[in-house]
Amino acid sequence: MGFFKRKEEHIDPDNLPKHIGIIMDGNGRWASRRGLPRNVGHRSGAQTLKKITTLCSEMGVRALTVYAFSTENWKRPKAEVDHLMLLLKEYLSKAEEELAGKDNRIRVIGDITPFSEELKQLIAHIHKLTEHQTGLTLNIALNYGGRNEIVAAVRHIVQSGVKADEVDEALVEQYLYTAENPPVDLIIRPSGEMRLSNFLLWQSAYAELWFSNVLWPDFNEKHLRQAILEYQKRHRRYGGI
Repeated sequence: MGFFKRKEEHIDPDNLPKHIGIIMDGNGRWASRRGLPRNVGHRSGAQTLKKITTLCSEMGVRALTVYAFSTENWKRPKAEVDHLMLLLKEYLSKAEEELAGKDNRIRVIGDITPFSEELKQLIAHIHKLTEHQTGLTLNIALNYGGRNEIVAAVRHIVQSGVKADEVDEALVEQYLYTAENPPVDLIIRPSGEMRLSNFLLWQSAYAELWFSNVLWPDFNEKHLRQAILEYQKRHRRYGGI
């Protein structure tokens, strides 16, 4: 049996998911299993995000949306929330240096109203810095909830004075945080949980879902390839035959 090697499957570059969503789950459990503080897990998860973003960019994925901090995450201990905010500041502060020579665009989506002025300024800076980039768009979902996003879109439509009979799906999509991105083709969730947890509820209506038991800090190129290969094997009917 040792003489026979399994033929490696190759990703079809003509059938890539244009937009991938990832629920970055399992940082705390990863740290706990190693007897480490949860903060260490979040920091390791941030490193994984950098690697996966680079891989998606090199593959030719057009957009990557990652669930970094939900509207429900405020319920976590204050020390943990403060560390997550610190990680975000570090990421955005170093983004200009790390993006040197890369054509990636970074957007923060969600309600940033509760954030500090320093963080808001960093977000505005990175938006301005990368607004004309034409490669991968990395959407970092912060203080984000799918239901809140839909409610906010409806409020903006009403405030715009649109008549009821003028509202359709295409109009609603124009008011979503991801309006400038292709439709979401693939949702990835590591950590063994099998639910969307209020992530991209509108956008994932016809997305393919891929779940794995691997915890986010351990997620690597092999797992990304597995998810994309599985996506490419599925027959997407969009409600048809």
